[in-house]
Amino acid sequence: MDQGRDTTRLGILLMVGFCVMAPLSEAFVKMIGTALPLMQVVLVRFLAPLVLIRPRLWRDRAVTWQRPGVMPLVMLRGVLHLTAISCFFLSLRYLPLADALAIAYVMPFFIISVGWFTGEPPSRVQAAMCLVGFIGTLLVVQPSFARVGWPALLPVAVAVVFTGFIFITRRLTRTIDPIDLQAMNGIAASAVLVPIVAMGTVWGWSEVRLVPIDAQQFWWLCGVGFIGTLGHLSMTWGLKLAPPSTLAPVQYLEIAFGAAFGWLFFKDLPNGLAALGILVVVGAGLMVLFSAPPAQKPAPNPADS
Repeated sequence: MDQGRDTTRLGILLMVGFCVMAPLSEAFVKMIGTALPLMQVVLVRFLAPLVLIRPRLWRDRAVTWQRPGVMPLVMLRGVLHLTAISCFFLSLRYLPLADALAIAYVMPFFIISVGWFTGEPPSRVQAAMCLVGFIGTLLVVQPSFARVGWPALLPVAVAVVFTGFIFITRRLTRTIDPIDLQAMNGIAASAVLVPIVAMGTVWGWSEVRLVPIDAQQFWWLCGVGFIGTLGHLSMTWGLKLAPPSTLAPVQYLEIAFGAAFGWLFFKDLPNGLAALGILVVVGAGLMVLFSAPPAQKPAPNPADS
């Protein structure tokens, strides 16, 4: 059996895991709503990956982190992730979970477009499934900017920022272990967030401060932090095994799971047209799963010799 093909399919399955865990984490964010400051929730999300730090993160891998250009990319990745998560968490205060996800899923078009310039162009089937998935997204989202106003644009900003995050992740996972990279992501984002939240707490900024929490909010924050971390670890591993252009259409499945969690927790039941759109995006993702091309065996890395 083709080992390259198996690797690509494993990457797709890991991305499916992300599509389950990410909206579950975001459902906890929506449960919190405006009860806690936005940046307190975001800070918990980025402190959680710090539990992944291993003693050998720097001691045994100093050569990895000292390679030219690695640390700037790690820091940029952390800032992009922080920006995307903050925008998306804010959008959940105004939009249903499935709608916010559906709007954000203009992202695969950005990924496909960038893929043409990074040496990982999509196949015709992948491009076609992205188009089909996008049509399904339009059926799901049924945007009404007159109703929600500017918050409807927040998931679009998420899509733009997260596209850069995806490609930086793909590049870094070629030489960095996914667990180490996820831990460094928490360090990079926390290094930016902690001083900002500290100043906000001292100066009383409404959305950039720490406030006391009750027992229920504690468990909600645990869901945001740890389930979100596991989801993005799954995505990081998937990007190590398969190119972004292959995984892009699969990510449409996140909308379907988001709709399911929206109904389960908030009784946001999609209407007939939205339900049709969910079926379309799920079908597009499954088509990619069964049409994934064999992955080429990577060339040896001279630095590893």
